[in-house]
Amino acid sequence: MTTTTPEAALAQGEVIDILRDLIRIDTTNDGTDAGPGEASAAEYVEACLAEVGLDVERFSTTSSRRQGVVARIPGTDPSLPRLLLHGHLDVVPAQAADWSVPPFAAEVIDGMVWGRGAVDMKDMDAMILSVARAWARGGVQPRRDLVLLFIPDEEAGGNHGSHWIVDHRPDILEGVSEGVSEVGGFSLTLPDQRRLYMIQSAEKGIAWMRLAAEGRAGHGSVVNNDNAITEIAAAVTRIGRHVWPGHLSPTARRMVDEVGDAFGVDLDINDLDVLAEQIGPLARFIGSATRNVSNPTMLAAGYKANVVPGAASAMVDGRFMPGDEVEFLRQIDELLGPRVTREFDTHDVALEADFDVPLVDAMRAALQAEDPGSLVAPYVLSGGTDAKAFSRLGVSGYGFAPLRLPEDLDFTSLFHGVDERVPIDSVHFGVRALDRFLRLM
Repeated sequence: MTTTTPEAALAQGEVIDILRDLIRIDTTNDGTDAGPGEASAAEYVEACLAEVGLDVERFSTTSSRRQGVVARIPGTDPSLPRLLLHGHLDVVPAQAADWSVPPFAAEVIDGMVWGRGAVDMKDMDAMILSVARAWARGGVQPRRDLVLLFIPDEEAGGNHGSHWIVDHRPDILEGVSEGVSEVGGFSLTLPDQRRLYMIQSAEKGIAWMRLAAEGRAGHGSVVNNDNAITEIAAAVTRIGRHVWPGHLSPTARRMVDEVGDAFGVDLDINDLDVLAEQIGPLARFIGSATRNVSNPTMLAAGYKANVVPGAASAMVDGRFMPGDEVEFLRQIDELLGPRVTREFDTHDVALEADFDVPLVDAMRAALQAEDPGSLVAPYVLSGGTDAKAFSRLGVSGYGFAPLRLPEDLDFTSLFHGVDERVPIDSVHFGVRALDRFLRLM
């Protein structure tokens, strides 16, 4: 039986209160420069850290409504590179009518905290805050300097958050070699009842593309062989129906091998239906993490039923595997055809960090101390995080928000989902694992 440190026990005692407080601050980010709740959340975080005497700074990014917080915990060995723990304070919108509970009430039901941000990513924000507060009270000092960073605008690409910091406040990340944040460290239950923890060490690149076509405007009652809507619709159909083959980057190959070994099967990544039968809900992550993706998401054209417009446009959400951007864009251009153009609305890099490093060894040791017999595997995140921006300053990014989850919880569906929720026991586990991990660093 493992022994919980006094600081981990102290953090467990307040982490859920902090999580609920954060959820109740509506930090909805709808893609505009509104974000009124992000400043309130930053004020709350600043108060949490200042109360225990930590060196803390609250700062504005692109406006007074977009704010972040940075705090530093000095280590015992200043010769070591600094470690960054970062979390975003914003959340995606929630339509209250679709939810079983008010999305910003932070209700506790069936042993879980419900609310927008419970999973993405105020649970990890709360874990970092509670451990930092407990360490400050207990006088615990890490070996490496720790930089704690809480920022706005991750859910809309980071121009008001992480990218702004890299461009305007690179001093915040001075001396940092590695960063730890969201979308990793959660468990999946194997057929033999052991748990497999997925640690995110790679991210797909982002290519949100605006497609445009021009044609001959005219009356809808006459023959028109130069219709912009026809051109854009044909291109969108080709892109949406394109079957992207599997593409295994080094991380993806290791992920497939280790997940297959853990489940005792030879994963078939080229047949997603078979893959779902082999590994259940995890197939959504594995399927998306082993190929490029291009999904049409928006269409715009016309203003009257009997008028053929002279222009039409569409949006496509493209995600490309590490090392495959050139081929991905070449294939997209071929699918567009000669009369449709594209430009980037949002474009960001794919990432791939080394899995065989002391940082991951410490994550594995912390998880196995709290959950003996458990396994660890890397994976490629199909979405994106603030690690993309920080990579511009040479920071290697990892997803490690440790959660030991119930076998029957379809956790991956809760990211940006209706009735987002996280088990209290899982968050308590995360606090203990995070405490252990940081002591090993």
